[in-house]
Amino acid sequence: MFRPDALGAVPFGGGTRFSLWALGHDAAAVEIEGVGTFDLDPVGDGYFSAEIPNVGVGARYWFRIDNGPRVPDLASRCQPEGNDGPSVVVANDFAWSDAGWTGVERRDQVLYELHIGAFTRQGTWRAAASRLAALQDLGVTIVQVMPVGTFKGQFGWGYDTTLPYAPFAPYGAPDDMRAFVDAAHACGIGVILDVVYNHVGIGDHYRAYSEHYFTTRYENEWGASFNYDGEGSRAVRDFVTGNPVYWIRDFHLDGLRIDAAQAMFDASEEHILAEITRSVRAAAGGRATYVVVENQPQEHRMIDPPERGGHGMDAMVSDDFQHAVRVAATGHNDFYYRDYLGTPQELVSAVKYGFLYQGQRSDMRDKAYGTYNLATPPEHFVHFLENHDQVANSARGFRLSSLMSPARLRAVTSLLLLGPQTPCLFQGQEFGAPNPFLYFCGVSGDDARAVAEGRRKSLTNFPGVADPVMQERLPDPADPATFEASKLDWAGAERHAGILALHRDLLRMRRDDPAFSQAGERRIDGAVIGDAAVLIRYFTPDPSGHRLLLLNLGRDLQIGVIAEPLLAPADGHRWQVAWSSEHPDYDGAGRRPLDPEKFWILPSDCALVLRSEPRS
Repeated sequence: MFRPDALGAVPFGGGTRFSLWALGHDAAAVEIEGVGTFDLDPVGDGYFSAEIPNVGVGARYWFRIDNGPRVPDLASRCQPEGNDGPSVVVANDFAWSDAGWTGVERRDQVLYELHIGAFTRQGTWRAAASRLAALQDLGVTIVQVMPVGTFKGQFGWGYDTTLPYAPFAPYGAPDDMRAFVDAAHACGIGVILDVVYNHVGIGDHYRAYSEHYFTTRYENEWGASFNYDGEGSRAVRDFVTGNPVYWIRDFHLDGLRIDAAQAMFDASEEHILAEITRSVRAAAGGRATYVVVENQPQEHRMIDPPERGGHGMDAMVSDDFQHAVRVAATGHNDFYYRDYLGTPQELVSAVKYGFLYQGQRSDMRDKAYGTYNLATPPEHFVHFLENHDQVANSARGFRLSSLMSPARLRAVTSLLLLGPQTPCLFQGQEFGAPNPFLYFCGVSGDDARAVAEGRRKSLTNFPGVADPVMQERLPDPADPATFEASKLDWAGAERHAGILALHRDLLRMRRDDPAFSQAGERRIDGAVIGDAAVLIRYFTPDPSGHRLLLLNLGRDLQIGVIAEPLLAPADGHRWQVAWSSEHPDYDGAGRRPLDPEKFWILPSDCALVLRSEPRS
């Protein structure tokens, strides 16, 4: 029986085995540059394969199906000339130094999303590796890398992957990616990869192999959907599930972030998402893996174990938290933000329950949205203030540092980093990077015009972008200047040392204080204490471990009396101020002295942490 994980070019002692799947075709061949063309033998179920002697690492090759035009290998491990160039035979003999690495557990993680091409000016794996020590010092535990499979164009976000097994060549060689992962593990940081299995991008070569790669049974807003449940779907499923297995096994990755899972249509007995998760766990052997999913319907089954009919993933991304905080902090709730008012109660509920929409009506969708998650533990949610989508889904790709005052940004950051859910930062957020992160897609000709028009159309849902003057000034996704403008300037980490120190201190508090640990015995509750103010109470078995997080996004709040029991200290204890977002170390206005047992003021755009101490 042919092994699906042997697709592509697999070198062995005396040559290389070339294999492909092309159901519906009668013949296949491999054309090896400088060597010749060789027929592949049909081995059943649409597979073709042959061992070619004296062909080794570095050989460039193409496949031909039924004597058609030459095409790159869909399972190519290396595409030095890009999406339309020849594939290259590569070895899997990297000298790893992470034998003691045990992987990443579900609880108490801090994610950091980055784009290899824009994370540094050089835009390479090696340059990114040079910044890992800074992320370690910050308190990051998992790096979430935006998609790196080969796509059409000179640059791009990566979500239009066409050749998912070949790391995008401009970032470096496959071994450069391995070296990045190895270095991350040496820093105590896990690496997960953002993957796209819901559609195929511009300029794909799949149809040259087999129409059975795609389905016409479902509508997908982004393009052709993989065939997970129709004729020939077993081979397609093997191709797709083999991809994360490849990343976990051959690149020592620690898991996945699965993009837009709601568009992965499958009516099979075992959903493709469950099969992917199961395959990831198996490929890792004894290492712990972390699988997080973006799923717009917010379905609880994503994290339910397989024995209860679920997909067995670790966590779900929650847009609700970001949307509520953004409306609270900026006041704007147009387009998909209109389901949120940014009220203090929304902030409290997001912290207590992860998702805000759990089955009630959404105005934007004009239907019920979400599934019941009131009892879901917080480690199953990923919260964020910025990510690639939410920054770029504006006319000019503004960061939060450009949309709110420094004091307000410090305050809401505390809610993210001390909240009970798993926090995720976006590259540069930790030092308030002022440059935008824009949508960029370095294709040309008709493709570039189509991408620009699609981007313009989607953004006009925001009323401000409908302004004709703004329409004229929208950045061109295909312009290299748009890509360059999105690259981080790491000098900003020195210029904005205050906000960086705030992130570092909050993450240290999250790591060192059991009240903020997902693994500890703690309980979370919260209450509204003002027009724009909330408190979050952390209960621990030991009353001395109790903590209060107070957040005020309105004017100074005078606190004489508040009929809210969550503000009361435990018996025999009193509250003491432990931390303030207005500390001068963070470029704040200074910490006001206060005694919670007397009249005091919770300042505007400020967050405080109070700790419980025994009365003397």
